[in-house]
Amino acid sequence: MAGKDYYKILGVERNADAEEIKKAYRRLVTKHHPDRNKDNPKAAEERFKEVNEAYDVLKDDQKRAAYDRFGSEGLSGGMGGPGGGFSAGGFSDIFEDMFSDLMGRRRGDSGGTMRGADIQYAMDITLEDAFKGKEVPLRVPVNDTCDACGGSGAEAGTKPETCGTCNGHGRVRLQQGFFTIERTCSTCGGAGTILRSPCKKCVGTGRVKREKSLRITIPAGVETGRRIRLTGEGEAGVRGGPSGDLYILLTIRPHKLFRRENADLHCRVPITMTRAALGGEIEVPTIEGDTTKVSISAGTQSGQKFRVKGKGMSILHSPSRGDLYIEAFVETPVNLSRKQQDLLQQLDATLGGAGASKHSPESTGFFKKVKEFWEDLRE
Repeated sequence: MAGKDYYKILGVERNADAEEIKKAYRRLVTKHHPDRNKDNPKAAEERFKEVNEAYDVLKDDQKRAAYDRFGSEGLSGGMGGPGGGFSAGGFSDIFEDMFSDLMGRRRGDSGGTMRGADIQYAMDITLEDAFKGKEVPLRVPVNDTCDACGGSGAEAGTKPETCGTCNGHGRVRLQQGFFTIERTCSTCGGAGTILRSPCKKCVGTGRVKREKSLRITIPAGVETGRRIRLTGEGEAGVRGGPSGDLYILLTIRPHKLFRRENADLHCRVPITMTRAALGGEIEVPTIEGDTTKVSISAGTQSGQKFRVKGKGMSILHSPSRGDLYIEAFVETPVNLSRKQQDLLQQLDATLGGAGASKHSPESTGFFKKVKEFWEDLRE
């Protein structure tokens, strides 16, 4: 297969289903996002773009079928022989049906009318934005419809003239034996029309470069890798063709306190040695920006987790929420006064001896294993 191997880029098998492809894509865009690769952002950006290109093809059944048959070269129209695509019998019609979206042209359109390109815009958001949802203003540079000519490409007061060579089709067909060879019209360059007086503002293209101001709504519960589609907000079509779409690719920035796993949040909370030993209530932060109380059991150890139901992330298109998991980290006191040290030594004396296994089962069990290990070595 010529061109890029999109399956290899995403690290999936050729028979991978849509869910496997989606999971691989989300993992890779997170890994290779330029903001997470400060040591080599240029290489990360190239890899990031490559992953998005592969996913854009493999997530679409029609594009994937075309890619599996013709390779990446086929997606840009490079599958035909010399002089462009050709067909015997109805192959040209099948070709047009199959690639109408990829080529930006619909069957039955007049020559020159072409759909505008889709645009992808990468946006970083905070975990709080992903939790609450947000309306965000956005300015996107696009090729927009020329307001001077209305997208026709012709100077005001004039109209494009139908090409006499191809009769407005943009292509001409030549019969050679059993084959019908179709070529781009050399007179109009495939436009189907001729501009006698091109628009001065857009130089006959029907489009001008400008910044488009938009407001997008980020729904609560989105995850990294989520794409928001804004229909018709991409680049304007050629010669009055339909506009493409704008895709917003979201990446959620790492948070100072919380680590996200799907709809659940995890937070590592330091606990004093005395509180861990005695148990009781502690205050922990929540994603809403306030705190909640959590009861911890006496004898809590570092790494022990406590669940707070319904205090995790919002779930996309659902009123439900995930859970918050508090991971205890028992902190050893530092900078003790002489009196505090004496008190701890008195406590330590009461915890030793025959009752050590009761108060410190982990330590007692560990040293018992060490003793058994040494005895085995002596045998």
